[in-house]
Amino acid sequence: MNAIETHKLSKYYGKQKGIDSLNLNVEKGDFFGFIGPNGAGKSTTIRTLLGLIKPTSGSGTILGLDIVKDKKKILREVGYLPAEVQYYSGMKVKDILKYSLRLRKYKDDTHTKELCKRLDLDPQKKVDDLSLGNKKKVGIVSAIQHKPELIILDEATSGLDPLMQREFLDILEEENKRGATIFFSSHILSEIQAHCRSAAFIKNGSILVSNKLENLEEAGAKKVIITGEIDDNYLSHIEQDIKDLKKEDKYTNFLYTGDVKRLLAVLSLMKVEDIRITEPSLEELFMHYYER
Repeated sequence: MNAIETHKLSKYYGKQKGIDSLNLNVEKGDFFGFIGPNGAGKSTTIRTLLGLIKPTSGSGTILGLDIVKDKKKILREVGYLPAEVQYYSGMKVKDILKYSLRLRKYKDDTHTKELCKRLDLDPQKKVDDLSLGNKKKVGIVSAIQHKPELIILDEATSGLDPLMQREFLDILEEENKRGATIFFSSHILSEIQAHCRSAAFIKNGSILVSNKLENLEEAGAKKVIITGEIDDNYLSHIEQDIKDLKKEDKYTNFLYTGDVKRLLAVLSLMKVEDIRITEPSLEELFMHYYER
C-alpha cells in the first residue's frame, strides 16, 4: 500500500485551475520531494490531499484512507506543516504543543521536549513574541511530536536560519529511518537532491514527471560542455535534441536528449578542443522538464 495515492485528482476554483488530473504515488517509507515554483500547485495539492479543500474531481488516499470520507482521521494521523503557520494569540508555545498532542489523542511529550531542545525553542514563550523562524519551529514540533507514519511539509525550511535548516533536515532523516514517510514540498532543488529518494516536478497544476531521483538523474538529458569553435550550421542538424544552449567566449554548454553517437559525429566536423559529457544536476533537469 502506498502512503499517498491519487487518481486524476483535480481542483478548480470556478474556471481557474488549481491542480489538474494528478496521478501521484508515494511509497511507504519514502523521502519524497515535491518540486515546483511558487504558484505551481504544490500547496493546493497538499491541502486537497488532507481534505482541507474538497477536490473538484478524481480521488485519493492517505495511508489507505479516503481523502474526502476520512479527512478527520487523516488530520489526526498525519503530521502536517503548512507553508505559513498561524496560532491563537496569547497562547504559550507549550500550550499549543500540548493542544496539538491532545487533538491527536497522544499523551507522551518526551519527543516534544527533545525536539524543542534540538531546535532551540523555548516552550515558555508566548507565540506573539516569537520571530517568524521560531513560529515555524512551533509548527515543525507540532507536525512531528506524535511520531506520525506520514509527515507532509509545505516549504518547510522557509524562515529558518541555515543552522536550524540543517538540524531540521537531520531530524527528518531520523524520522524517515524510524519508518515515517516524508512528503517534502519545496522550490529549493538542492534540498531535494540532498535528502530525497524520489521526486515529482509540478508545473501549472500538472505533474511533469515523477520517479526515483537516481532514475531522473540517469535518464533523458545529458549535460554537454564544449571548448572550441562551434559552427551553428553544423549544430542545427541536432538542434531538436538541444535544450538550454549557452555560449560564453569559447565555451558552449547545453542539455542533450538525443543519440550521443550522432552528437559526436556532428562535433567531429567542428574545431572542438575538448568535450565533457556528464549527468546534469537536479536543477538543470528540472529546467529541462519545465521548459519542455
